[in-house]
Amino acid sequence: MIIMGIDPGIAILGYGILDLEGNKYKIIDYGALTTESDVPMPDRLTCLYNGLSLLLNKYKPDAYAIEELFFNKNIKTALTVGHARGIAILAASILGIPIFEYTPLQVKQAIVGYGRADKKQIQQMVKMLLRLNETPKPDDVADALAVAICHGNSSRFSSLFKL
Repeated sequence: MIIMGIDPGIAILGYGILDLEGNKYKIIDYGALTTESDVPMPDRLTCLYNGLSLLLNKYKPDAYAIEELFFNKNIKTALTVGHARGIAILAASILGIPIFEYTPLQVKQAIVGYGRADKKQIQQMVKMLLRLNETPKPDDVADALAVAICHGNSSRFSSLFKL
């Protein structure tokens, strides 16, 4: 099963694409789509959509796992990230790829075993679980890989997380 994990963001959208065979993960690709803050919002969203569409068409994932937004004290930031999340969902939805959503707490529990794990703990566990030589950077990329692993670990119960 090919799983694409997404950590949504407007400036940095992390993605990770894994192949799960049995209980073993193999990395296919990972990285970040970035946009500059001085670019108008519609152009930033178009850039994210186009980048995701290219990745989805190239790798044709069987499942698309995205991190749910947590409430942010800065409403403007939350709304902006929400736009990017909507674009990420739209890109997979148009291609008919099943979409699954996980809270940050679920992802942390699946990766570290503790729902209040910090970014460094997530990065180290992703590095270890995927047998990487170095920690994926920026942390949005490690988070996207963590979301993909979370889905792989939850795939028997995936109907509970389907968007």
